[in-house]
Amino acid sequence: MDLRYPIGKFEWKSPANEPEAARGREHYIGVLAQLPANFSDAVDGLSEQQLDTPYRPEGWTVRQLVHHVPDSHLNAYVRFKLALTEDQPQIKTYDEALWAKLPDSRVTQIATSLQLLASLHARWVDLLRSMMVSDFGRTLFHPERGILALDEMLGLYAWHSLHHTAHITALRDRMHWHRRAAASHNS
Repeated sequence: MDLRYPIGKFEWKSPANEPEAARGREHYIGVLAQLPANFSDAVDGLSEQQLDTPYRPEGWTVRQLVHHVPDSHLNAYVRFKLALTEDQPQIKTYDEALWAKLPDSRVTQIATSLQLLASLHARWVDLLRSMMVSDFGRTLFHPERGILALDEMLGLYAWHSLHHTAHITALRDRMHWHRRAAASHNS
């Protein structure tokens, strides 16, 4: 298994027709809707020491991943809003590695970022579900990736969601950090 890309690298395949595109959008929106619960579940019960464990050699810690995902998805949400309200806006990039090294990524409780992720995804999913088919064809200009349609951006961030969740769950599996079974209570 490639520890850096446990689900493989993102590859965009343009849908052949609108019914196929609609099915893809529905799937991707579902992934984004489920991310807050799936991500919370992935880190549930981890100790502070486990949160400070890199998911791979030379990789970010679990704590940094938990803070990175809402940082990244906040940027994505804003990018969607820009593309929906401007003609092919040029977006600003950011150095995610430097963001992950900022002090807040070490001192902020993960619950704060998990709450932010839940609120952000509630808004983002509402936006996505309210978009018209033609809206997904709107584009933005990414200085490193070129012109991207919102359809592709949606696929990218669904992949991003699964990608980072897999970093944590794969680490849990490799380290045998299994969740404790809930104690049953007999009445």
